[in-house]
Amino acid sequence: MPSKKLGRQTVALANPPAIIGHANVVGKKEGDGPLADSFDHIEQDDTFGEKTWEKAETAMQKMAFASALDKAGQAASNLDYLFAGDLLNQCIGSAFAVRGQDVPFFGLYGACSTMGESLSLAAMSIDGGFAQFAGAVTSSHFCSAERQYRTPLEYGGQRTPTAQWTVTGSGAVILAKEGPGPYVTHITTGKVVDKGIKDANNMGAAMAPAAYDTLTAHFKDTGRQPSFYDLIVTGDLGKLGKEILLDFFAQDGIELTNYDDCGTMIFDLKKQDVHCGGSGCGCSATVLTGYLLNGMREGKWSRILFCPTGALLSPTSTQQGESIPCICHAVAISMSK
Repeated sequence: MPSKKLGRQTVALANPPAIIGHANVVGKKEGDGPLADSFDHIEQDDTFGEKTWEKAETAMQKMAFASALDKAGQAASNLDYLFAGDLLNQCIGSAFAVRGQDVPFFGLYGACSTMGESLSLAAMSIDGGFAQFAGAVTSSHFCSAERQYRTPLEYGGQRTPTAQWTVTGSGAVILAKEGPGPYVTHITTGKVVDKGIKDANNMGAAMAPAAYDTLTAHFKDTGRQPSFYDLIVTGDLGKLGKEILLDFFAQDGIELTNYDDCGTMIFDLKKQDVHCGGSGCGCSATVLTGYLLNGMREGKWSRILFCPTGALLSPTSTQQGESIPCICHAVAISMSK
């Protein structure tokens, strides 16, 4: 059996799985942004009718997952596996959302790269013959993330200029062995990269080196040039991280003219008070399951390289003065196999 491995970090899927359903749910602030038309549901009440922010996040995942299944014409019980995770301690947003769903479950933690991680593993499980149907789900909530990583909202802490706004949103994707596409064709699994950044309010600077590392590995392993893709999208580097990544490639003599970042796309940086842009698992997940995949189906793009990034820190590591290890996973999505 020929190897599917390309180089050190990339796999080329022999039987690319089809994305047969995708959906998202967001909060009011995201609905006020430039991508509003691409969201399936915009909730005006960020509590989602629940008593806690954490329960609201679980409610978001349930809604996004149910909608994606409905679009795919599948029941949860038909899935062979569900890969899901979030930013909360012990990934309770995902674990609680799956209660009663009757589906084998893998709980994941990739920080804001979780949609890339879950999508990669779901696609590989199908290509490997271990599943016919698999799901990938993730979420984040501004209020639960503030309580988790920084200070509760009641504290009223001042946000630094480099800070980003955690997206309140959830995205879900359903993959199948057969279907009309788009298809997941290649996966480049990222390595943990830590360049010594310790500022937990400067995620863009911390994560940009990881994005550069994974993108460079992808181009080397596949032999593709950046121009092969109609669009290259990182997860949530935000305004500053995006500029840093462009500088890295410029030093290599490469101009990424087909590049953007979900963190700068989901909000209007001039009109909405989000400082350097969006962040959180829900950032890249909702942009992918709305604007990007809808655009592919409409013929706007044929090939996309989706590269969500994640900062693998915790409140404890920050308080202990640790630097921030980061990761980026690249997923190639194409309208043809």
